[in-house]
Amino acid sequence: MKLDVIKLDASPAGSIELDESVFGLEPRADILHRVVRWQLAKRQAGTHSTLGKSDVSYSTKKIYRQKGTGGARHGSRKAPTFRKGGTYKGPVPRSHAHDLTKKFRALGLRHALSAKAEAGQIVVLEAAEMAEGKTRLLAQAIKGLGWKRTLVIDGAAVDENFARAARNIEGLDVLPSIGANVYDILRRDTLVLTRAAVEALEARLK
Repeated sequence: MKLDVIKLDASPAGSIELDESVFGLEPRADILHRVVRWQLAKRQAGTHSTLGKSDVSYSTKKIYRQKGTGGARHGSRKAPTFRKGGTYKGPVPRSHAHDLTKKFRALGLRHALSAKAEAGQIVVLEAAEMAEGKTRLLAQAIKGLGWKRTLVIDGAAVDENFARAARNIEGLDVLPSIGANVYDILRRDTLVLTRAAVEALEARLK
């Protein structure tokens, strides 16, 4: 698969051949779904908590005699049936993370890149570099290129000026190649890869 390469000012900068084993797969929704679920479950806080019968503060004295009241038999007011009693089998702090093999995660990333390539939503940039870290300059360049909800993936490290300029632009995310992930790729309309990012991703996923 061959794509044109552009510079940040929209001028042409040659072309690049994308590896079919990374960018040319037939995207499978079930694989993408499993990887996205794994990502979101892993980052879920899991701090939800309720007080059980043994946690609420209340007297454990039997509230009234066992027989002769005409009502149900009860011991403690900590029971879930009473107001301010403990919650029965309520949520407790826990990790929502589950396992997903390294090979499957890599497969999911290949399918995400292939999905963007098939939809024509990949742009290859010569380099994501700026002389000054000015948000105004980058915003003008992005407006000229017509990018809106965009993810920019660079090589091993992101240019400091480019990262600083992109920090205050809504809808623009910047990641190094090691941080490329299925969820961030799919949630943005345009995927911008630098030449260095393409090389790094192909070396990582082949």
